[in-house]
Amino acid sequence: MSGQRAAAEPYATRFETEVTAVDGNSVWLETTYFYAESGGQPADRGKIGDVAVEDVQQIDGEHVHILAETPPFRAGHRVMCSIDWSFRMYCMRAHTASHVLYGAGRRLLDDLGYGGFDIGTEKVRVDFETTTDIDDDVLVELDELLNRAVWESRPVSWESIPVSEAREREFIAFNEATEEGAFNRGQVRIVTIGSENDNGTTTNGSSDPWDVAACGGTHVRNTREIGPVTILERSNPGDGLTRVEFAVGPRAIERRAAEKRATFAAKTTLGADVESIPDNLTSILAKQDELEARNSELESTVVETALRAESPDRYGDESWIVTTIDGIEPEGLGDAVRRASVTSADGLAVVGETEYTFAVVRSDGQRDASELIDVLTTTHGGGGGGSAAFAQGGGFDDSKTAIVDGLEALLTDE
Repeated sequence: MSGQRAAAEPYATRFETEVTAVDGNSVWLETTYFYAESGGQPADRGKIGDVAVEDVQQIDGEHVHILAETPPFRAGHRVMCSIDWSFRMYCMRAHTASHVLYGAGRRLLDDLGYGGFDIGTEKVRVDFETTTDIDDDVLVELDELLNRAVWESRPVSWESIPVSEAREREFIAFNEATEEGAFNRGQVRIVTIGSENDNGTTTNGSSDPWDVAACGGTHVRNTREIGPVTILERSNPGDGLTRVEFAVGPRAIERRAAEKRATFAAKTTLGADVESIPDNLTSILAKQDELEARNSELESTVVETALRAESPDRYGDESWIVTTIDGIEPEGLGDAVRRASVTSADGLAVVGETEYTFAVVRSDGQRDASELIDVLTTTHGGGGGGSAAFAQGGGFDDSKTAIVDGLEALLTDE
């Protein structure tokens, strides 16, 4: 059947055939080796005659070739067809790599199920259904197993078997919803990544195949043809799913080069060998946390001392300290004011300045700190917010002096 030829003979890229029908820029052929978009694999590119093929879809069991323009030929004409080999081979490599990745998942992930995949021009994604948390360590293990299987030159084969037989084989990744192109009239196409290398000797002491899956896509004959491949990242597209994205070919090489540059830069900066980088970074981060904690304590001491040196002023029924403190970032000043143990005032309003002017307000009395910040930002620009007990604002259009005057005016009015 013409719909299966691309998958059955993926290395066929030139053929002559008869045009059976033309409707505008839609063309039907007696025989076709063009792959129709299906199951996450894009349609082949190429030409029919001299006209570019933009898309291929399977409609009512027939391949419909969508051309870039209305063709000069008609039904009954014979045409020479050519498939873009570069893109076809990219899809063959990418699709086969997705099977190899799933095979790696079989060895690392619990309660594994297949959630689908998609081949993009820059990267490929495979969706795993699994109860395993695919963290960075697992991602590296998947990448290592994937590349080992490529290096081991495992044979790739395909065959059609009865659907009933396929359902009885527990090892087959079998998902009719995501691999509709694999099923045809009670038969299902099975793609197998073998357990032996090209010398016919086992690589892992086991006769079990690396992966077996129902699939209607195009594949290479041996994993070594996949070439450079690297995992890029992971995400969570839905409940119970983990999406793993990878690249093959030039994009994979570029990613590996970027990773090496980053690794070598870290090696030079840390003055350590590659294997010691993680331990060195852990040590540096621990020291950074220690320094940040010590700095936070010092900032709190500075703020506490400055506030205790101030005499509260009366504003209505409450006493407030309104002052400025320089040299501390907004977050640090906010934390210090929040923790300050000053008990001589009902409220604290502190104005600071780094890249911009900001204010921190703490109310231990009846006044609403967030309302003060809201009015302040309305009058002087910027933004902020918080609660009745504590609020912050910044990015004001005016100077520290103007903000202090504004706070005192607000407290006086109330």
